Amino acid sequence: MSSPHLLNQTNKPIPNKHQVGRFAPSPSGPLHFGSLVAALGSYLIAKSDAAKWLVRIEDIDPPREIAGASDTILRQLEAFGLHWDGDITYQSQHLERFEEILNQLKAQGLLYACHCTRKQIAEFSHSQSIKHGLYPNICANKNLAFDGTDADGKGEAVAWKLRHGLNQYSYHDAIQGHCQFDEALYREDFTVKRKDGLIAYQLAVVVDDIEQNIDHVVRGCDLLDSTPRQLRLYEVLGQTAPDYYHLPLAINQEGNKLSKQNHAPAIEAENASVLLCDALSFLGQNPDPEWVLETPTTIISYAIERFSLEKIPQKQQISYLPRSSD
Repeated sequence: MSSPHLLNQTNKPIPNKHQVGRFAPSPSGPLHFGSLVAALGSYLIAKSDAAKWLVRIEDIDPPREIAGASDTILRQLEAFGLHWDGDITYQSQHLERFEEILNQLKAQGLLYACHCTRKQIAEFSHSQSIKHGLYPNICANKNLAFDGTDADGKGEAVAWKLRHGLNQYSYHDAIQGHCQFDEALYREDFTVKRKDGLIAYQLAVVVDDIEQNIDHVVRGCDLLDSTPRQLRLYEVLGQTAPDYYHLPLAINQEGNKLSKQNHAPAIEAENASVLLCDALSFLGQNPDPEWVLETPTTIISYAIERFSLEKIPQKQQISYLPRSSD
């Protein structure tokens, strides 16, 4: 479950004082315990600094979205005492801005089109002994048309790739410590616009974080190796990257990440106090046993007062076994 490209971790650095954080779920289903850990962790880190905590719904992948999931997620957050600041924002409202950024990068010669299929990429990577999951920059010098048309006017779907930089995109994580990755990850040209025409996650999340003045990002360790790609985007956009906090992932008894894809059960409002205490324990915060008798709002208040970043385990994953319903 650990990041496939992570080479080295060292001690945690001292974090900065923050002003704006966020929780950014995708509406592909209701929140589960793993989602609660991410939401609670980001909330506590923001509020322990008296920072704003924003909620952004990342709804730019329609094939994965479930009708009504956005409203369900917001009701779950409220039921668990996680009250956001300001208005809810929806990523789908920012498509025009994403296209502006893409055109800006294209004009700078930083993008190119790629028509490769997943099978072609896998076969080429295997032949060149390139690490699995990394794009081997096959089309970097082909000068393919961005609309997918060839000299005969025939069209095919293309993805848009951002050319890699020359820097080292290691970083200091406030929980995981210094994170250094395989050089191949730093030299990968990654997707910023998909073949189906949808904006890629990496671009959308960075542009939105810049627009919302997010100065710290709290999320799960499954996104550890997305961070070097996002640092490259901050570089080409001329912006300062936020501080990063990658929380341990909750995994089940089979060693799989709790996720909507793995059918993790939704968190239920009637069990909010117990689940909040479980999530606090998961994050190393040692809630008092009697907190389960309190309201979610009271538990959150206690948790902010006693929050300690240093107590969050410096681990990429932790097994989670739900309490017995007996």
